[in-house]
Amino acid sequence: MTAISIIGKGNMGTSLAKLFERAGATVTFVGHDEVATAEYGDIVVLAVPYPALADIAGKAGAAFDGRTVVDITNPVDFSTMEPLAVEAGSAAAELQALIPNAHVVKAFNTNFAATLASGEVAGQKKTSVMVAGDDADAKKALADVVAASGATVFDAGSLQRAHEMEALGYLQISLAARERIAWTDGFVLFK
Repeated sequence: MTAISIIGKGNMGTSLAKLFERAGATVTFVGHDEVATAEYGDIVVLAVPYPALADIAGKAGAAFDGRTVVDITNPVDFSTMEPLAVEAGSAAAELQALIPNAHVVKAFNTNFAATLASGEVAGQKKTSVMVAGDDADAKKALADVVAASGATVFDAGSLQRAHEMEALGYLQISLAARERIAWTDGFVLFK
């Protein structure tokens, strides 16, 4: 059984917990004040806003070494709903530089919380989850859990693809924020 630690208990964190529990994983939440001292599972999910990544990486230190760390963020200024320029190319690449001994995987940033919790997009199609990362074992560990939840997993390639995933995530957020789509809608991939 896979042990998953989630930092962040907002909409995304609680929805991801439902997805992981459908897959039979053991889920624990780690509070922001516990980051430095927590016992982490096999997979650590950072279900926090983009600006919190650097602080969490600094507090966790070597606790993330050798672990699969999942970045779900989209670098967006939520006060203006505009994307933020990230010098490293993506939030995931920036995070990987901060925790070089961890295996950063980008996932869930192109999904809304409601679609993760329900397992469906617009009440009719299975949720599609894109996964990108440089460590094949880390990607497979996450992909296996996601697939076991009933969602469809797509390997988006190396961590470099996080840049495009974040652009897609931003596009979807901006559509929902402007009420062009509902928060229960979203992108679905077919194969």
